[in-house]
Amino acid sequence: MTTEPLFLADPYRKSATARVIAQTGEGGIVLDRTIFYPRGGGQPGDSGTLDWEGRRIPIATAVKGEAGAIVLIPAEPLTLPPVGAEIEQRLDWDRRHGHMRIHTALHLLSVVIPLPVTGGAVGADKGRLDFDMPDGLEDKAILEGQLNALVTRDLPVTEDWITEADLDANPGLVKTLSVQPPRGAGRIRLIRIGQGSGQIDLQPCGGTHVKSTGEIGKLAIGKIEKKGRQNRRVSIDLV
Repeated sequence: MTTEPLFLADPYRKSATARVIAQTGEGGIVLDRTIFYPRGGGQPGDSGTLDWEGRRIPIATAVKGEAGAIVLIPAEPLTLPPVGAEIEQRLDWDRRHGHMRIHTALHLLSVVIPLPVTGGAVGADKGRLDFDMPDGLEDKAILEGQLNALVTRDLPVTEDWITEADLDANPGLVKTLSVQPPRGAGRIRLIRIGQGSGQIDLQPCGGTHVKSTGEIGKLAIGKIEKKGRQNRRVSIDLV
């Protein structure tokens, strides 16, 4: 019951046809392939709609199921498309694109604050990272300037793949202390920002990202909150 994750090959794809291969006991829908990103790694699941035979059902979110399945969760208790039905899926694109911009921006935040990350969350217009940061930041304005300078450089954002053994040999690639890359498939997806001597970041990530940092747009540093003895939460907003 594996679902092909179309969002990995093309995160800009807004619609796609698919076939229903299962319904879950909780009222979820499993397709043979999907553009809906399932909740994970601090990024919310996508929302949108499914259309079939003149009917439409709104999708509130997507989650990971068993054996590689991606389960789409309806927003309302409506009639589900039957197993075998051919459907047209459409994303709430503005929301997804916001997630892509913020997720890439949080990777940049981990560059300008080079400390271990203890948590994070992605939203459509804001996001945050928690850092193992015993001491507070001296100047928020400087941090914001450094962050926007990386955006302005319009650095390319690309993906690469390595084996799990490669990751074990390079544990420093993992910046997050709270979330480890999923294992079992034999390979790990990396997100790279910049190329060659201009590379500024490379880390495991299964989320969706923009093509280049310039697409993020201007950012503002929001609250910086103390969360425990050594943890500080740094929030960012799209301006």
